[in-house]
This record gives sequence, structure tokens and C-alpha cells, in this order.
Amino acid sequence: MKPTAFALALIFMTACTTKPASLVERLSNAAETTPFYGHQDDLMYGHEWNSADSLDKLMERSDVKDVCGQYPAILGLDLGYIELGRRCNLDGNDFALMAEAARQHHARGGIITLSWHPDNPATGGSAWDNSDNSVVRRILPGGDLHDKFRVWTDRVCDWIESLKDENGNQIPVIWRPFHEHTGGWFWWGASCCTPQEYNALWKMLYEQMVNERGLREMVWAISPSSSNRELFAERYPGDGYVDLVGVDHYAYLAPGQSQEEADEAYIESTRELLAWLKEFAQAHGKPYALTETGLEGLNSAQWWTGVLQKAIEGSGICYVLTWRNSSREDQRNHFYAPVPGQASADDFCKWIDEGKIKMLDAYAGILPTDDWKVRLGQMRVPFSLDAPRSPHKQYFANRSFIAKQVGNVRDVGLCAGWQPAPGSPLLLEAGSSTARD
Repeated sequence: MKPTAFALALIFMTACTTKPASLVERLSNAAETTPFYGHQDDLMYGHEWNSADSLDKLMERSDVKDVCGQYPAILGLDLGYIELGRRCNLDGNDFALMAEAARQHHARGGIITLSWHPDNPATGGSAWDNSDNSVVRRILPGGDLHDKFRVWTDRVCDWIESLKDENGNQIPVIWRPFHEHTGGWFWWGASCCTPQEYNALWKMLYEQMVNERGLREMVWAISPSSSNRELFAERYPGDGYVDLVGVDHYAYLAPGQSQEEADEAYIESTRELLAWLKEFAQAHGKPYALTETGLEGLNSAQWWTGVLQKAIEGSGICYVLTWRNSSREDQRNHFYAPVPGQASADDFCKWIDEGKIKMLDAYAGILPTDDWKVRLGQMRVPFSLDAPRSPHKQYFANRSFIAKQVGNVRDVGLCAGWQPAPGSPLLLEAGSSTARD
């Protein structure tokens, strides 16, 4: 037995609230072990509910949490319309509530990723208005829209700058602007600007946000669409301006195609896409991710273990983010994460319980000696029959039998264990917990 310094042995796993390493390092570490799971707008709204309609501003509601008892590790938010000085974003989310959601998620140990769908500054149309192929050129220095876009960017900076933790420190974020740029549907896409213009646009934004405004707690993520990926290399602004590379790729049911055929097509195409992404990312020394994906409506009951997991298995991605769950009555089938009772909900929980994906398990692991281990906080234990489980294993049992039946149960507790030697089959453990809903 070799005692070590207690303070030096304090290790925070998965969802640490203090940051021992940079966000890039945290993402890189996930790539080497198990990727994080993310969900767009998770705390803001969900199936048949919206945080703006509630008096509770603690941002505790989550479709994902309602299903599995845990929050997604990554929260996706979008800043579209902030450039216009509006109170709400393009999806109707109040920017003040979005900031609070980001703070709450960070305080729980989560990661925030931000996208931005700015309106077309030339036409006044949406981000999807690709009718004018001169917009990017006019935004660049010397163009007639340059000053206007600088004001827009300053509004983005003001909001990001407001994201401070309880100690006044800047909250780190993944920043993913001008995404899906190899497609042709956005005004910054391949149909509207040259590679040189796109790269100059990216560098201009970086210069204003990082070097002028001093926003350095940002992981700059670039993510092409899955189509026309051969355009990515020429529309890559350079390693000095990018921290993470990703790709947006969704599952679709083509006309005349069965769900089984669509699932197999998604698995094959995603594997091929991520192999290409891995090659590019490793050549440039960057972590990489499946930055957007999902199957709208989740018609495949085993989509999580039988489709998505098969598609990403062994890929080396650091996270995967599924798109949003709309709260609108006219978009009841527009959801990409399960809700209680939905056909894929049990499979989603199985995916988590098997340890294939990292959720927001907030716990500390303390190693006072080589053979003593102490864990404190909220964590997941793999689901199994509760009857043969040691009584203390009920702690942290987010997917215990009781939790399955009651729903929305989280346990917080303490466990101490002794093992005579690393890898020894003998492990003595004891613990206690308290249930929280």
C-alpha cells in the first residue's frame, strides 16, 4: 500500500464541475474512452412543454432526463436572431433563459455547444436565403455590409461574454458558426461563396471574437454537411482557427424505402463518413464529433443500440448530438430524442446502461490509497435485476427497477470500496444514498 496525497488524487469523472483540463482536452479524453451524448435545446423545451411557460426557471426539465433520469452531457443552443437584437431566438427561446440554461448546465458539469443561424444581412431573409451569392464578399473588410455584420457579431460576443459561473469565470463553450458550409442551402454555403471567401469570413469572425473581444474560452468547431464533403479541405480556414472538426449527418426514410433499409443505409453511410472525418481530423491533430444527427420521429424502436451505436462504434468521435424535440402542436413528430412511452425509450436507456455513451453523471472519485476508493455524487450503474444486486448498489440507481416504474428518480450518495490489488476479483464495498426526483 502506497499512500498518495489526498488532494492530488481527487479525480472528477465525466461531468466535473471544476475544470482540471481545458475543454479541448476533456473532449479528446472522451474520444479515447466513451463519447458524450448531446441534445439540442434540451433544457429549453421538449415534447408538449416549454420552459418559457413555467414559473420554474431552474431549467430542470428535460425530455432526456424524463426518460433515463440523467441529463445529456452536452446541451446545444442556437443564437439565431441575436444579431437582430431580438429577445428570442429563431426557435422562440428567450435569450435570457438560454443564458440561464447554459449556466445551470455548466454548474451540473455539462458542456455547452453553440450554433448560429444569422439572417441574410443583404436580403433580410433567413439563414436559408441563398438567393444572393454576393453576401459573404460584401461582409468581408471593405464590403458595404462589413460594419453591419461587425455590429451583429458584437451582439453575439455580448451574450457569450455574459456566460459566467458563480465565481465570475467565463464558461467555456463549443462554438460552431457557419456550419454545413459545403452544402448549398445557407447564404454562407458553397453555392454562394468561393472557398477563399468562406475561409476569409471564418478568419474575420475569429479575429473579432478572439483577438478583439478576448473570448478565449471557446472551442472553434467546423462542421460540413455530409454531402459534398470533398469540398471540406478547400473550405478549411486552417489549424490555427479550428479546434474541433465535425460533420452533420441525418438519417432519412427515402420514398419507397423500408425502415430497415433506411437504418442499414444510415449505418453504412455514417461509418464511411466518420472514417473520412477521422482521417482528416488526425492529420490535423484535432478531436472530431458527429455534431448533428438523428432520426426524426424515431420510428425504429432499437435505433440507439441497433442503428446509431453500430454507426459510431469504434469511430473515435468525442461526442454525438441529436437534434431538438419541438414543443409545437403542429410538429408533434419533430423530435430526435425519446420521450417517456416513446417506442425507442427503453432502447435509449439500454444504450446508456451498457456504457456506450456518456451522460451527465456528476461524481467525484477519491483515491486516498492504492487499494481504497471513494465515490461521491450521482452516477449510473448498469441496469440489471435488482434482486441479486448488493443493497448498497441501489445508490445512484438511475435505471433501477424502482426508477423504471416510478420514473424521474435520481439517487445521490456515497460509496467506499477496498480492493487488495488492482484487478483483484475481491472487492469489498459499502455505501448509502438518498433518492431525489
